[in-house]
Amino acid sequence: MKKTILGLSLTILLFSCKTVEKPLIDDVSKLEENIKIVLEERVFSQEEQQALTPDLVLMRLMAGNDRFKNNSLTARNHSSQVRNSVQGQYPKAVILSCLDSRIPVEDVFDKGIGDLFVARVAGNFANPEILGSMEFACYVAGAKTIIVLGHQHCGAVKASIDNIQIGNIVSLTNGIRPAVNMASDYTGEKSSGNDPYVHYVSKKNVLHTVDFIRKNSPILKEMEEKGLINIVGAMYEMQTGNVEFYK
Repeated sequence: MKKTILGLSLTILLFSCKTVEKPLIDDVSKLEENIKIVLEERVFSQEEQQALTPDLVLMRLMAGNDRFKNNSLTARNHSSQVRNSVQGQYPKAVILSCLDSRIPVEDVFDKGIGDLFVARVAGNFANPEILGSMEFACYVAGAKTIIVLGHQHCGAVKASIDNIQIGNIVSLTNGIRPAVNMASDYTGEKSSGNDPYVHYVSKKNVLHTVDFIRKNSPILKEMEEKGLINIVGAMYEMQTGNVEFYK
């Protein structure tokens, strides 16, 4: 039994992204004590959040995505993070992501509990409720970066290309239709079955959403102009897990 636990514990240590000294550990209890130290990651305080710059937050998100791509996610004690975040939250960024189940947002950027505000809606477009959530995240709660995160093979974008008009899906497809119109310069086949075209529309949708945020939220636009936040578009690649950031 001890050998099984020891083997599992050593595996956890080997996959941790933090460097640990290599003392000879001759009993399981000592090894478990070391593992607890490795897994412990503090939840950010308000002072630590305020000390961050928007550019530094963006750099850390990029670095986290590199770890995700390389399968070297930071080991975290989620139970501890849950308890330590009870009295307050001071996230670094807000991510507007698609509803798609294949995009685990916190993992994509290698972040834990209390690190990110995540807003999800199929097609990752903005509306008044999303704008209000972003204003709360940045103006009230102190987040430093907004990322609009699109992705390849987006079903909501395909539905908008096909102009599906049924039930409440109408409000969804209508929210993405401006991107379809913006993609009128595409020279190939304009259909939901053409992946390059779907990707082109998805990129237009991200860029349109970034512009929509600036045009429809004077609060966020002013914060960006003062250098208090970044508003950035990005695209998630399904095959590799890579996030491409747009200037």
